[in-house]
Amino acid sequence: MASFIVHVTIENKPGINDPEGDTILNDLVLKGTHKTVSKIKAAKMLKFTIKEKDKKSAKSKVQEICDELRIYNPMVSKVTIDVFAVEK
Repeated sequence: MASFIVHVTIENKPGINDPEGDTILNDLVLKGTHKTVSKIKAAKMLKFTIKEKDKKSAKSKVQEICDELRIYNPMVSKVTIDVFAVEK
């Protein structure tokens, strides 16, 4: 079995309020700095290290874990799962 790093990024779906991202953006606007930034979205990332036979199995297992533990609300959250091989 190989080791994989799996990043699970959880963010609000389009159209769902993102108060944390809005607050950070408002702070930049009020300070008058970084005027080129027009939108900020906050997200939560979980990093798993898992041993599985391949990337597909690692992704599937982590998806199963997230669903089983109800780590996110599928009605309002968009989830992205990225799998990386651990360098030896």
